[in-house]
Amino acid sequence: MSNIMRNEHPRPDFFRPSWVCLNGEWEFAEDPADCGFERGLSAADADDALFDFRINVPFCRESELSGLGHKEFCDAVWYRRKLMLSEGWLEDGKRLLLHIGACDWQTTIWVNGKFAGEHIGGYNQITADITRFVSEGENVITVRARDLVRTGNQAAGKQSQRFGSYGCMYTRTTGIWQTVWLENVPEAYVKNFRLYPDIAGQSVTVVANVKNAEGALLSAAADYEGKRVGMASGRVSGGVAAVKLPLSELHLWEIGHGRLYTLKLNLTGACETDDAVESYFGMRSVYAKDGFVYLNGKRIFQRLVLDQGFYPDGIYTAPSEQALIDDIERSVACGFDGARLHQKVFEPRFLYHCDRLGYIVWGEHGNWGMDIKRREAWAPFVPEWTEIIERDFNHPAIIGWCPLNETVRDQDPIFLRLLSSVTRSLDPTRMYIDVSGYQHVEGATDIYDTHDYDQNPESFGARYFKQTADGTSADRYNVLFKDKSTFVSEYGGIRWAPEGAGWGYGDAPKTADEFLNRFKGLADVLLDNPGVGGLCYTQLTDVEQEVNGLYTYARQAKFPPEFFKKVLQRKAACED
Repeated sequence: MSNIMRNEHPRPDFFRPSWVCLNGEWEFAEDPADCGFERGLSAADADDALFDFRINVPFCRESELSGLGHKEFCDAVWYRRKLMLSEGWLEDGKRLLLHIGACDWQTTIWVNGKFAGEHIGGYNQITADITRFVSEGENVITVRARDLVRTGNQAAGKQSQRFGSYGCMYTRTTGIWQTVWLENVPEAYVKNFRLYPDIAGQSVTVVANVKNAEGALLSAAADYEGKRVGMASGRVSGGVAAVKLPLSELHLWEIGHGRLYTLKLNLTGACETDDAVESYFGMRSVYAKDGFVYLNGKRIFQRLVLDQGFYPDGIYTAPSEQALIDDIERSVACGFDGARLHQKVFEPRFLYHCDRLGYIVWGEHGNWGMDIKRREAWAPFVPEWTEIIERDFNHPAIIGWCPLNETVRDQDPIFLRLLSSVTRSLDPTRMYIDVSGYQHVEGATDIYDTHDYDQNPESFGARYFKQTADGTSADRYNVLFKDKSTFVSEYGGIRWAPEGAGWGYGDAPKTADEFLNRFKGLADVLLDNPGVGGLCYTQLTDVEQEVNGLYTYARQAKFPPEFFKKVLQRKAACED
């Protein structure tokens, strides 16, 4: 395990040069009965014999790349790493932050045996200020992850609640599954910031939350392709600095054209050491009107693919940064302009490449596994959803939010209205779908969408070109809003595994020609209907036993991608 994988900086949208990657070999212990704390695993001098495995971070224990491949249920797991810190990391006026990109599900951190922080939720970044717990020389970082995936109280996405995978439920992810890193920051530093692009005003506004910097000066500078195009500054007041940055050049972020500006923030005047953060932004606007999507004021047709973000050897974690890029390029090769990032919160490095390549995506949560009829399940879900919005707010590729997928009929509408209110309050700049497929609550969504896996283009088309007198809808549940659905956000799912069995939707085609004709027939229905504003085909790749992908799980094309691109990239009836 000497080769450290995934050692690139995990946050291109929030970069400081003073960081060190902690991926690689960690000591590891499995704790099926969740009694490790009682057995002393959190202590700085815990017996080495208690940590009887070694694991390759950031890959989950279930994956091959972790070095373990342990797929049975385990209520808790423990990680330990001994870390040497030089004096330079602990100089007066510096803070030491420990970050974990994501750890599933309830994470507790000890440093040198002292409690240093806790986090609930398996999809968002965890940050702990460990300055007061460390010293020069050897230090011990210990992490416990509890993963109670069968309780119904935690969002788990497509992670199987049975021993094995089945249908559209796949191998679980327990514990750390994104990069772990240390970061040195000054005593006064930028905690986070939001970017508000204004195309009409040819400017971007930076709103930064800062620590220990009242009255300090925040300076912002923007470059485009190496040329300085804007500078501005503002004072910190009440822990916030707002800076409006006029731009001398306007380059729009569009589908297929990321056109990113670089951004440099400097916080000065609060302490001896300045804080410097590097980021980027894209100039674009997005909104929904009458169920259709407008990007930079122009009505577009959403050509999306369902991307579940699973990998044969890494499960939730891509084996390399190139693997992230390759999946986007595979999608584009098939004629898709973007994706629903389905039942999983994707890592910021993936979103960076979406931003860079002009690839539109919907930011979603992995609500499956959580019983939203039970209000005790709301407690961990809502705070994590707010953290997800906060972390990913600045990505221009994200055009909308959708926290829930295919909820049950007897859901609590109060919960849907709560999520709608919270999301719109946190981010009024994007579109919002309350639930993808089946259920909607009037007034809680910007777009009414539907899921339809009818494999027959003729009957599929009949529902979208006319509504029948008896109220038959393309949506199995959502009859009330059938006349408002403009986005078929799941369809297709055509099975193709000629060399073996596999799970999928409907009857599999018997020949390659039948597959291709079915794909074209279903897509033509949606492209030719002026009342439909978007499609999302299921899916980009196979995942384990589910064989609905245009690519295999090993990322081999099943058919020539250029066929799909020719079908999808012609002008849709609704497009400007």
